[in-house]
This record gives sequence, structure tokens and C-alpha cells, in this order.
Amino acid sequence: MKQHKRIIWGSAIFLIAIAGIIGVQMVGKDTRTQYTTALVDRADLQQTVSSSGTLNPVTLVSVGTQVSGVVREIHADFNDHVTEGQVLLGLDQSLLLAQSQQSQGNLASAQASLKQANANLARTQALFKKDYIARADLEKAEQDLATAAAQVKIAEGQVERDKVNLSYTVIRSPVSGVVVSRDVDVGQTVAASFQTPTLFKIAQDLKKMQIDTNLSEADVGDVKEAMKVKFTVDAFQGRNFEGQVRQVRLNPTTVQNVVTYNVVIDVNNDDLSLLPGMTAFVTIIEDEKANALRVPNGALTYRPSDSKSDWKAKYAEGAKKPVDPGAARTAEKRVKDETKGAVFILVDNKPKRISVKTGMSNGKFTEIVASESNDGELKEGDLVITDESSPDKKPKTNQSPGGMRGGPPRLF
Repeated sequence: MKQHKRIIWGSAIFLIAIAGIIGVQMVGKDTRTQYTTALVDRADLQQTVSSSGTLNPVTLVSVGTQVSGVVREIHADFNDHVTEGQVLLGLDQSLLLAQSQQSQGNLASAQASLKQANANLARTQALFKKDYIARADLEKAEQDLATAAAQVKIAEGQVERDKVNLSYTVIRSPVSGVVVSRDVDVGQTVAASFQTPTLFKIAQDLKKMQIDTNLSEADVGDVKEAMKVKFTVDAFQGRNFEGQVRQVRLNPTTVQNVVTYNVVIDVNNDDLSLLPGMTAFVTIIEDEKANALRVPNGALTYRPSDSKSDWKAKYAEGAKKPVDPGAARTAEKRVKDETKGAVFILVDNKPKRISVKTGMSNGKFTEIVASESNDGELKEGDLVITDESSPDKKPKTNQSPGGMRGGPPRLF
């Protein structure tokens, strides 16, 4: 009997010890939720949209030719500064000179025919007055004179055309500027039969340039004329350039179902450091505000884990009441509005909700225009919650603390 009591007492003492160990572990473990916070501060805030584009001269003139021929001489090369009317290139004139001589011969022949027609008409008129010929002969002489006069005009036109064609063999600069491209060499044949070949490209003023950049339809809506632009180029690392939006062109470009619009940006290039064709990485400043009260975007998306279930429960409880559909939609909207436009601050290690009205955002921080809570407003220096974490909990199993299944070991 005594042996039986000792076994019972031993088992009880063993169970009490195990319970004490578990209790000490539970007391020593920190079960409080840990919060990640960020400071509410004031700083300059900018709302921007970024893209890339190409630097181009504002006016780029393509110089071509209207006549075909072999390039005989070139008077301008890459990077040369040229003035309006300056000779750039000369084509061989041999064929056109031969055509011009032929036209002049045709003109001389037509003029001789006209002189002969005038003499014939004078003799015919004299004979008609003496009734030596019929009226039909007189009318025929008058017609011959008119035809001869028309042939003279045609020949004169051909001579003038050949003179113009000869002048086209001397290519002159239509504007003053810098030669940025020369596409022909001496001895090369240019053919202007179907389209005008390009011989030179002249930038009128490299001190005034533009950036042609494409923005998607999702980004172009807030871009307006005269907006400030900042951009960089790979040639000048660490240097920021400035520009201004001149135009948002209405002609869309669609590539693989992506719609983009060309945004033209004016750039001053007084030091001529920017070159045509450079790639510019553009940041268009859509809006900016100095000394704005701002919070990290994570603070606006954070919601306490327990509060989510509480709001859902409130909505579910209200939905069980017999209300009309319109009131149900209003209640649903109210619950959704409660989870939107709010931040949480820590008060006694518990989240406190503050309703806020947001302004502009740069993708990382958002401006707080107004705030409201029962105990005051959100202010500079407050700590807003951006995230939370809880201590890891071990999964429940059927194992005992001693590692054996089914509880403590049996002593009898």
C-alpha cells in the first residue's frame, strides 16, 4: 500500500515540475506585437514622371538635289559652319549644257519661223486687198503666224528650264548653321528620278535643341506645356540639365498594343556641350511643393491585423439586419472608406487610427494635406506605423515536453 502511494506522489511531483517549466517558458517569452515605425517630417516633394528620349536640333534641314548627275566637287564637310547661300556641292553640268544648247537652237529656229510667218502674212494681206487670193488664204497665213509665235514661246520656256536646271547643279545652303551630316562623296552619282536624294543635313542652331521623348498613355495625362524638366546624359555623369515642355503632340504611336505620345522638350545648349543624337534620361516635374508634411507610402497601406477582422465583423453584423439594398451599399461604402486614407500611430504600444487627406505623391512619400482624430492631428515628429510582426509560434503537436507521444511516461 505504501509502495502504491509513493508511486502516486512521484507522478504528481513529476507533472507539477513539467507544468512549472512550461509556465516559466511562457512567462519569459515576449508575446507582444512588434511595430515598424517611420518619422513624419517636412521636406520638398515632387511628383514626377520619367522617360528617355533623343536630343535633336530644333531645326534640321535636309539639303537635296532636283537634278541627277555626278558629284564633281564638295565645298563643305562635317561640322563646318555654313551661311545661307554658301556653295556646298557642284554636280557635273555636261549633259545639262548640251540640253541648254539644243534648246537655244530650237529657240533660234522658232524665231526664224516667226519672222517668215510675219512676211507671208504681209504679202497675203496685200494680195487679198487686190482680190488676187481668197479669204481662206488670208486666214491660213494668220494661223501660221500664231503657230510660229507659240513655238517661240515654247522654245523660250525650254531655254529657261535648262537655265534653272543648270543652276540646280550648284547646291547652296538654304540656312545658316552647322553641317551635321554629309551623305555623298566626289565621283558619286546621285539620281533624282523618283525621290530627292539627301546630300547634307544642316542644324540651323545647336544652341537651341529639343528632346523627343515618348510617354505612355498612363503617364501623359498630367503632362502640360511649360512644365519643368530635368535630365541627364551619359556623356556628363553627375551633371543635371534643365528644360521645359514645349508640346505634347496629339499623334499617337502604337507598338505591340502600347500607345505612346511624343513629348517635345526645349533645351538651352549655350555651351554646345550637348550633341545631336544623345540619349537623355528625362524627369518631368508634374507638381512640386516646398516644405510639405509627408509620410512614407507604407504608412498609408498599413492596417493592424486585428482591426481588419473587427471592421469585417462590424460590416457582417450590420448586413444581417433587415435593411434596404441602398442602405446596405451605403454601409459597405462606409466600411471601405474607413480603411482608406488613414495612418496609425503608436499610443501606449497600441495602434491609433488617424484619418488623413492625401495630396501629391512621388512614389515613395505622400503629402498629408489634412488629418483628424479624436485626440488631435498628425504632426511633424510623430511616428507612424509602416509594418508589424509577431513572435513565431511553434506548431501544435501530440508530443510531450519530454519528447514522447501520449504525455508523460507511465510509472506503473
